[in-house]
Amino acid sequence: MGRGEMGDGGEAFEEARGKEREWEEAAEAVAYDSCTWPPPVVVVCGPGNCGKSAFSRLLLNTLLERYQTVAYLDTDVGQPEFTPPGFVSLHVIEEPAKDFTMLYLRSPKRCFFFGDVCAHKNPKLLLSCTFGLYDYFLKELYRFNEVDNPLKSAIPLVINTSGWVKGIGLHVLSEILRYVSPTDVVQLRTTIERKNLPTGAFWLNVHEGDSPVNLVEIHGSHNPPPHLLAKKEARMIRDLRLIAYFRQCLPKDFPIFSRDDLVKGFASIQPFQLPLSKIQVIDLHYQVSGDAAYKFLVGTIVGIGLSTSVPSSTECSTPWCIGLGYIKAIDIPGDCIHLMTPVSLHHLENVDIMFRSCMAVPSCFLQVSDIVDGITDRLREL
Repeated sequence: MGRGEMGDGGEAFEEARGKEREWEEAAEAVAYDSCTWPPPVVVVCGPGNCGKSAFSRLLLNTLLERYQTVAYLDTDVGQPEFTPPGFVSLHVIEEPAKDFTMLYLRSPKRCFFFGDVCAHKNPKLLLSCTFGLYDYFLKELYRFNEVDNPLKSAIPLVINTSGWVKGIGLHVLSEILRYVSPTDVVQLRTTIERKNLPTGAFWLNVHEGDSPVNLVEIHGSHNPPPHLLAKKEARMIRDLRLIAYFRQCLPKDFPIFSRDDLVKGFASIQPFQLPLSKIQVIDLHYQVSGDAAYKFLVGTIVGIGLSTSVPSSTECSTPWCIGLGYIKAIDIPGDCIHLMTPVSLHHLENVDIMFRSCMAVPSCFLQVSDIVDGITDRLREL
């Protein structure tokens, strides 16, 4: 094969390798060129499908080589890294992940239930959740002035943001950057200039002068998928993450070889029964009251919380979320909610809050509801 015949493939390889080196150098610069104390607080930003999550993974593992423990604040409610969709979460990572796959779920240190996969549905709530988690990080994990207290040793923080960077999205990102005052901002830029963020410290007002922040601009992923394909892939990944989360309700050795096996497995789970009168239903996006709040819960995914677990942040009064549940049925006369969840009974005994969500339910869950309804109807006929 002649040189000309290999040209396109060779150029593509060199281009990909060049981007890989650029990312590695950027991650190493953030991790090693900064002062050891205090550790860096890094915000990763850029338009959608440009590689923010992939770079954040690389940065996490690079920081772990130096600090052994790294915090990760995920504000991307549509495509989070470690949780099912609909969460704003804070994680404490202590070991490099060999493979950050789409099903790599972790229990967060703290999280809020946003209840939707689109940040633009409630920008105010997104900011409130982000600020509340950052305040928790500062109070519990970043007290670097308490050098003598090993339990309060400071750790670096990586903040991953969504690809919503235009219009109100730019305002939301600017508010996050102003509140956090990061030591480093890594901005990924695409070849389509109109999609990119403004250059420089765009979140600062002119009169605020120069910022001490370290600004790093790197090339984002090339050839992102077409818009419709990206939306379809995102929906598929969200469904898989939700299924993987509720798969924890089944025994680890439960055989699943097909979709039907999954549906039958979920249908066979004996749901927890919680007293309906004890539960306060909170809709984070709409005002719903009375029996209507319960009427629309059947066949939906909800966040589970405790009224006693309100964060000590002045920016957020929403209780922490401890997990997700899928409501199989509600018996209003019998004062009972039938809930499928991997959350332990020990924690469920104190649950008195359920957050409604606007998230689409995977079709296999709807089939579970059909099976449950069919069994209920046959029982009534007996």
